[in-house]
Amino acid sequence: MEVADTDKGLDLDPFSYTSTSSTVPSIPSYMTSKLGHETFTIWMKSLLFHTYGCTVFNSKGEIVYRVDNYGTKCSREVHLMDLRGRVLFTICRNKKLQVFGGWNGYRWSSSSGINKEEKPWFQVKKYCRLMLMAGDHDVACRITAGYDKYLIVRLAGKSAFRIVGVDGEIVAEAKAKHSCCGVELGEDVLTLEVMSPRLDHSLIMALVIVYGLIQRRL
Repeated sequence: MEVADTDKGLDLDPFSYTSTSSTVPSIPSYMTSKLGHETFTIWMKSLLFHTYGCTVFNSKGEIVYRVDNYGTKCSREVHLMDLRGRVLFTICRNKKLQVFGGWNGYRWSSSSGINKEEKPWFQVKKYCRLMLMAGDHDVACRITAGYDKYLIVRLAGKSAFRIVGVDGEIVAEAKAKHSCCGVELGEDVLTLEVMSPRLDHSLIMALVIVYGLIQRRL
């Protein structure tokens, strides 16, 4: 499968990527620039055959994130990794909110892994249709990450959505990706724009993964 980006060709064939300096960022950085507006391509497919997951490319065509769920769809525990397989976040189904839909996100430590007894790095609670207020019908879930709070809002189109702050500021937006000729590349290929400056986009990607679980796409 090949996808042409608007700026340069972007090959989504997993076998075209190797661990060489030309395809792997030499110094991983998960913060957006002070100007913001970084663009990623999300392919809702795993690099491994016959497995569920997704693969994320930066604007240079380099793989920066991946999720491999192997043979299980909508797993109770998934791991957001970098290209080399280093776990960045572990996302677990919240047992207490299992009826309504809730997830906890734990950031991995290179020395100790994660401790699920500690407070999660972020928490996601799915909105229940019976509890929605007027004007909230497009809200998919609410997120708490420390002192920051966000909402994921559905947009027109099967796969489009937006992450916004409680003040309405747009943090990130995902929509169907189009080729340079304007042809939609399918519901499995999305463009994600992270719009806030100096933001940890690995956290944003973890929230995208949770939304994929809510939509039963992972």
